Amino acid sequence: QVQLMESGGGLVEAGGSLRLSCATSASIFSISAMGWYRQAPGKQRELVAIVSRDGRSNYGDSVKGRFTISRDNAKNTVTLQMSSLKSEDTAVYYCNLHSMLAVNYWGQGTQVTVSS
Repeated sequence: QVQLMESGGGLVEAGGSLRLSCATSASIFSISAMGWYRQAPGKQRELVAIVSRDGRSNYGDSVKGRFTISRDNAKNTVTLQMSSLKSEDTAVYYCNLHSMLAVNYWGQGTQVTVSS
């Protein structure tokens, strides 16, 4: 059973920064990509950022230039550094792992609240 252990999140003022981390019990060889999605109340879940096994990253349009995703293969961890946070970044953030067998795994989610 693949486990995703999220940490970080919380309450921050607009313009501030937060860091989210996600560690997995999965073997590095079984991982195709890892990243973060978010879901705000009344909205669909959307891509925040994802990094593939070869190091390529993709970002949602609304976070480009403000968020940075990084991956530590030795620790099976992915980190999302969020800067210049806006009130519209308020959401539950979910860690995602996409396996080599095309199965998606999700963390339980961590709340990020940006006060204006």
